[in-house]
Amino acid sequence: MTPLELQIQTLPDNPGVYQYFDKDDKILYVGKAKNLKKRVQSYFTKNHDNYKTSVLVKKIVTIKHIVVPTETDALLLENNLIKTLQPRYNVLLRDDKTYPWICIKKEAFPRVFTTRKMVKDGSEYFGPYTSFKTVNTLLELIKTLYPLRTCNFDLSLSNIRAEKYKVCLEYHIGNCRGGCEGHETQEKYQTQITAIREILKGNFKESLKDFKNHMQILASEMKFEEAQKIKDKIEVLENYQAKSTIINPKITNIDVFSIISDETMAYVNFLQISHGAIIRSHTLELKKKLDETNQELLELAIVEIRARFFLTSTEIVVPFEIDLGNKIRVTVPKLGDKKEILNLSERNAKYYRLDQLKQIKIVDPDRHTNRIMAQMQKDLRLSVEPRHIECFDNSNIQGTNPVSACVVFKDGKASKKDYRHFNIKTVEGPNDFASMEEVVYRRYKRLLDEKESLPQLIIIDGGKGQLSSALKSLEDLGLRGKIAIIGIAKRLEELFYPEDPIPLYLDKKSETLKIIQQLRNEAHRFGITHHRDKRSKSALNSSVESIPGIGEKTMITLISHFKSVKRLKEATESEISSVIGLSKAKKISDFYKKE
Repeated sequence: MTPLELQIQTLPDNPGVYQYFDKDDKILYVGKAKNLKKRVQSYFTKNHDNYKTSVLVKKIVTIKHIVVPTETDALLLENNLIKTLQPRYNVLLRDDKTYPWICIKKEAFPRVFTTRKMVKDGSEYFGPYTSFKTVNTLLELIKTLYPLRTCNFDLSLSNIRAEKYKVCLEYHIGNCRGGCEGHETQEKYQTQITAIREILKGNFKESLKDFKNHMQILASEMKFEEAQKIKDKIEVLENYQAKSTIINPKITNIDVFSIISDETMAYVNFLQISHGAIIRSHTLELKKKLDETNQELLELAIVEIRARFFLTSTEIVVPFEIDLGNKIRVTVPKLGDKKEILNLSERNAKYYRLDQLKQIKIVDPDRHTNRIMAQMQKDLRLSVEPRHIECFDNSNIQGTNPVSACVVFKDGKASKKDYRHFNIKTVEGPNDFASMEEVVYRRYKRLLDEKESLPQLIIIDGGKGQLSSALKSLEDLGLRGKIAIIGIAKRLEELFYPEDPIPLYLDKKSETLKIIQQLRNEAHRFGITHHRDKRSKSALNSSVESIPGIGEKTMITLISHFKSVKRLKEATESEISSVIGLSKAKKISDFYKKE
């Protein structure tokens, strides 16, 4: 694969924005996608009739992307980046038009209206919205719920006292309460604005509560027509679906940094925010040489990125406290809009890391496997790399049809041809310890007899009891100390070692724990499947054996075809006769009808 093909192959299947760069690292094009991988692949798999698109594709050397939560957010981010970066192959948006906002004007008796321009006069802006239909629906909702003024008069207290204005038609038809003549106080009007502000943020709880209380008061006063009007407003409010937005316009001129790290590498994502929009995204890779902490790595990366992009912002947003001197304000958000944008940055760092790991798997799969094996050896304190791992799990229901399963992983991947089922032969009743002792003995006795290779690690699904039983079998076979063995308890994912009372807890995000969990889950799945099949066949055996005139040979034929008693009972006489003949089918059909 070429480097470009590798980048395309490892793109995520998420909504986001993609950016194309040429050999000089100059941006060529910015686009949005519901599925980044499919959209970008389409550029390189289609024959383009458009000459400009063909030229663009030939010039692409590097692809960068920003992952966002929804397609709507991708649309908004694309618009911001095109206006900021002005890529050569995008339609040039030279005007200052952008997506619409809803403005709460800073004035006495504030107006609420839609606008495309943000004026820095202290007014509040909510959005942006991707369609005027959404904006108009929202404004209509607000107008239905709250009577607000639409005039642009200066309703200062002195002008109202001087009786400078007169009420208009909007007042007479009930759309305004006449603040211009003092029929409504600023305090009461401001209460409505507070409620509208919460609705625009997507918080309807307080508005609904107030409307319901008001409706009950009107109903208790026998004002049913007015109460019905309030009820209609409640229904409108409950049916409204909130809009999608990517950044609060109040957040301006800040830099956001996040870090994701593993055992050998760290990935620092940077988002530059200016005037309520993301204008730059970049992810920096750092190779660990010693046991550097995330704090040390993030401080180093921030200094590097700020120098590279000539950043001058005085506030940065980070996931934890760091020391960058007195000139820069460090914010560690816990809630709110800054926390949301920090989460977006962390998501992009995570996807960047996954992309790099995918590329390593494609280009050099052995390197990926070697890294994981070395990490497992270190995490589990093993003397050799666990290239061959086997995991055991028992399955039974109140001691009936006890079975056990052994699954095998080689080089960190399932080797399904080596999976084995075991029917418990020497144990009666629900005894997991004795069952585990039997199957471990049988498994490794056979491997020794057949001179097959032994695993480097055995995993027992269970706590100390099952581990001790398995250890006893290894000791009987002379294998104790020659094969590493551990037990995993489901509740807290504790790892138990022989003769060590204190369990080992691995990081929940570690690849070692994920592989162990995958082994345990696969053993459970494999064992349960075998147990269900055995239970069904047992039930079918006992059911068919009680039918007069049906012998063992017929019973085996029915078992192999219908698999369960339920299916046999539900089958028609003609369906059964197609398997064992008409006369025997009639006997079986009559037997179940009598039942």
